[in-house]
Amino acid sequence: MSKGGGLGDNFYLDAYDLSGDVGSLGEISGGPELWETTGINKSALERIGLQRDGRVEWSSFFNKAPGAAHLALAGLPLTDRVASYFRGTALGSAAASLVALQGNYDGERGDDGSLTLSVEALANSYGLQWGVQLTPGRRTDTTATNGTSVDLGTGSIAFGAQAFLHVFAFTGTSAVVKLQESSDNGAGDAWADVTGGAFTTVTAVGAQRIATSGTQTVERYLRAVTTGTFTNLQFAVNVIRNETAVSF
Repeated sequence: MSKGGGLGDNFYLDAYDLSGDVGSLGEISGGPELWETTGINKSALERIGLQRDGRVEWSSFFNKAPGAAHLALAGLPLTDRVASYFRGTALGSAAASLVALQGNYDGERGDDGSLTLSVEALANSYGLQWGVQLTPGRRTDTTATNGTSVDLGTGSIAFGAQAFLHVFAFTGTSAVVKLQESSDNGAGDAWADVTGGAFTTVTAVGAQRIATSGTQTVERYLRAVTTGTFTNLQFAVNVIRNETAVSF
């Protein structure tokens, strides 16, 4: 894997693609809180991992157009939001997602006339999770589609998975976005639905997080599949296959 910068990235919040209105991401952080438990008989620090946490901070431009940043952020809702940072927009590239509460929408007007707004989203219940893009950034389906698969690089792992979905546009009656798996990319092991890997039926724009059992085996190859009756489904999926046992 070659080194890379942060050009051509995307940022999604619920049903909003804010990529063109976000000037910078100040922090994308997560992991367990650490409790120092060093005994007096030790010569180095000891720590125990505690509750998971996560945050995303970003700087937004003021844009009051329909579907743009001001409409997405100014309401400061008290309910959970789903935020995802997509590192580039290539299938299989890295992505980070979290269920979060938006803490602010603070404007700063510079003496040169510039106007930027700072936003912070703090994880609620699950912490920040890094995964893999099962869509090349935004994907548009006009009918039921079997997406291109992603090779996660190792064999089956028995610690379950989580996935995040953003739906930016929808025209139709209903659609189901689900994960399918195979151990050999469908060569001999036929594609099958991941147990617990279907998002709630889509009837409008929005965002979701799902999780399988924490002891479930998830195969090496995954793909995002859509079914239903629709003519326009614009969406993005980030999937996390757990390398070790996790709990939330």
